[in-house]
Amino acid sequence: MITLYLKSLNKVVTDPDQNLFEELGYDDLLWIDLLDPTPRERKLVENFMDINLQSREQAEEIETSSRYSESENSIQCNSNFSILKEEGFIIEPVSFTIAEGVLISSRTCYLRTFAEASRKLQISYRTHTTGYHVLVSILEARIDLDADMVEIISKQIAAISNSSYDVDKTVDKDKLLQVNRLQENTMLLRETIFDRQRLLSGVQRSERFPDDIYPRVGIMLKDIGSLLNHADFNFERLEFLQDMFMGLINIEQNKIIKMFTVLSVLFMPPTLIASVYGMNFDLMPELQWEYGYLFAIFFMIASMAATLLFFKRKKWL
Repeated sequence: MITLYLKSLNKVVTDPDQNLFEELGYDDLLWIDLLDPTPRERKLVENFMDINLQSREQAEEIETSSRYSESENSIQCNSNFSILKEEGFIIEPVSFTIAEGVLISSRTCYLRTFAEASRKLQISYRTHTTGYHVLVSILEARIDLDADMVEIISKQIAAISNSSYDVDKTVDKDKLLQVNRLQENTMLLRETIFDRQRLLSGVQRSERFPDDIYPRVGIMLKDIGSLLNHADFNFERLEFLQDMFMGLINIEQNKIIKMFTVLSVLFMPPTLIASVYGMNFDLMPELQWEYGYLFAIFFMIASMAATLLFFKRKKWL
């Protein structure tokens, strides 16, 4: 799907036909947004703008040059956008091209950031005079959404941390899996935020953007630095929770092992006594004694009680 944002009266055209492209000039356009475009739609935009759009594989490359690059007649930049799903974050690469002052964005799925940038553009279209301004507006909306996602993770970590101080102090498998999932989400989110930092650093070094954009880029870089610090802090909290949960599990396991050890030692004296009286020797006076059986039972119980008393005095129980 192609969406055209025209400069004149802030007009938006969705799924334009080829005749409209023939009537338009570069000065009429502000932003061309491609959402899961077909090969025909990509070719239509490429022919109109006289450029080659980047493929998804090129947008996914991690080299610095693939994040931001300039040619004689265009600027190419890519950024990864994280999408929050029930099972966690997924990464969606988005490519941007600026040619003749027109922004061309290409993506394969719906992104809330673009809807927010479109809303701001239609509300205050006079402040978005070029495609450069639209690109910066999209990145600003994305950074705000990144901040919301960092806050969501922080709240989830706080909820797990509060639940870990229950009276019973029990830790189940689900809690560890939840911590692990949050660690993965934090790392993915941090990667996308860092990716945005690389793109904006390229914009800051460029001399082709309007002068009023550079102060906004400086503010965004500061915001990204704060978000990276917050994400690092979240990861440290998750590592602390993971270590604490593993420590609680080890304590529970040690208690179980301790219980079995005490039971094993507790039954060792009675087992020794039973083994002695299980020997069928002729010269064993207790075998002929009327109260021999009761004496052996009493002896076993007394030995267990003495062992138990010894453990308690040593404070091993």
